[in-house]
Amino acid sequence: MVPKIRIVDVTNRDGEQTARIVLSKLQKTILNILLDQMGIFGSEVGFPLNPHEWNYLNANVELTRVHNDDGEPVIKNLRLEGWSRAVASDVEQALSRTGLTHLNLSISTSQQMLEWKFRGKFSQDDIINMMTDAVRAALEGGCTSVGINAEDASRTDMEFLKDFGLAGKEAGAQILRYCDTLGYDDPFTIAERMGELAREVQMPLETHCHNDLGLAVANSVAGAVATCDEGQDAYINTTVNGVGERAGNADLVSCILALRHSSGLSEKGYLDERIDTTKAYRLAQYVSTAFGVPIPINQPGVGANAFAHESGIHADGALKDRHNYELYAYEDLGRGQEKIERTGREILTGLHGGTSGLEYVYSHLDLAFRDREHAQEILKLVQYANLCNQAPLQEEELRFIYHHPEIARKLLTYTP
Repeated sequence: MVPKIRIVDVTNRDGEQTARIVLSKLQKTILNILLDQMGIFGSEVGFPLNPHEWNYLNANVELTRVHNDDGEPVIKNLRLEGWSRAVASDVEQALSRTGLTHLNLSISTSQQMLEWKFRGKFSQDDIINMMTDAVRAALEGGCTSVGINAEDASRTDMEFLKDFGLAGKEAGAQILRYCDTLGYDDPFTIAERMGELAREVQMPLETHCHNDLGLAVANSVAGAVATCDEGQDAYINTTVNGVGERAGNADLVSCILALRHSSGLSEKGYLDERIDTTKAYRLAQYVSTAFGVPIPINQPGVGANAFAHESGIHADGALKDRHNYELYAYEDLGRGQEKIERTGREILTGLHGGTSGLEYVYSHLDLAFRDREHAQEILKLVQYANLCNQAPLQEEELRFIYHHPEIARKLLTYTP
C-alpha cells in the first residue's frame, strides 16, 4: 500500500503557546470540531497535566460519543492527542484526570539542550530511560497509542536519534516526532535525515517544524515525503494560519496545497484523501477572529489577495482561463460566497444581554427556544461564554451552546 501523509494540527497546543494570545476552552473545542469536519487526522488538544485543561479535555472526549441531530458524533474521526513531558509521573497524573487515549511524550535530545537546558544533569542514556519509562506508563495507564517527541531533533546527533527512536519503538511507541524546534533545518537536510531515520528505525515519523527561517512548510513537506519514500507513513504538525511561538509553525493550508498541487508531489498520492479543503477558509477565519490575529493578505489559499489580480496581463489571463494564473480554484478553499455586512441596526447578545436580544440573534440562525426557561438557560451560558472569550460570540459558538448546553457548561467551568 502507498504510505500516507496525515495532518496533526497543533494549534490548540503549540499555537496557543504563542506569546500574547490565548483561546478559551469553548474556542479550542470549536476549533477541534472544525478540524474534524475538514477531515484532519488529529489535533494536539493541550496539556492534560494542567488542571485548567481537565474539564475541556474530558468534554472533548465526551463529544466523540455525543451525537448531533444527524446521528453522527460531534467529533467523528479527529484523534485527540495530549502533550506531556516524557516523565512517568507526569503521564500517570495526566491519565488519572483525563480520558485521552493518545499522548505525545516530549524530551530534549540535542547536546545543546543536554548541556545548557538540563545543565548536564542527564546523559543520553538517562534521556532514553526517562522516555521509555514514560511510554510504558502511558500504555499501562490506558493509552492505545503513544508518540515520542525528540525536541531539537534537527540539532541532535543522528546516531543518538536512531537509538532514541529504536528504544521508543521497543517500549511500544508508534510514532517518532522529529522536532525542528528552532527552524534550523532546510528542505535538503531534513529530507536526508528523516529518510535515514525512516529507513533504519522502521516506524512512522512526524514533522514538527518552526518557521524561524521561513522554511516550516517546505521542511515539513520535504521531511514527510522523504519518510513516505522509504515506505513509512508520515504525519505533519501544522497550525491554522501558521500561528505559533516566535515566527510560527507550518501553516495547515499551505502544507495541504503543496502536497496536492505542487509539480513533483501531487502525483505521489501521499496526502490523506479525507481532507476537505472547502472547509479551509471558514476554519482560517474562525481562528483569526478567535486569536485576534489578522490573516496576512498574501497567505496562501485564504489571504485576501490569494485570488486577486490587478495587473492587466494577469487579469486578462485569469478571465480567459483561471489556470493561466491560478494553480487551484478559490471554490476548492470554500471561498466565493457573498459577505453580508449590516450597516443599520445591530442586535447582539453577550455578557449584558437579555432574552429579547438572544431570541432575535438565534432567530437569524433558524433556532428557536422551547419556552422562557430554555431561553434563560442558554442566555446564562452565552453570557459566561462572552466573558471567557472576551469577544462577541461567533456563529459556531452560538450553535454549539444551543445544541450542547451541558457540555458548554463544563467548558465554561473553571476551578482555581
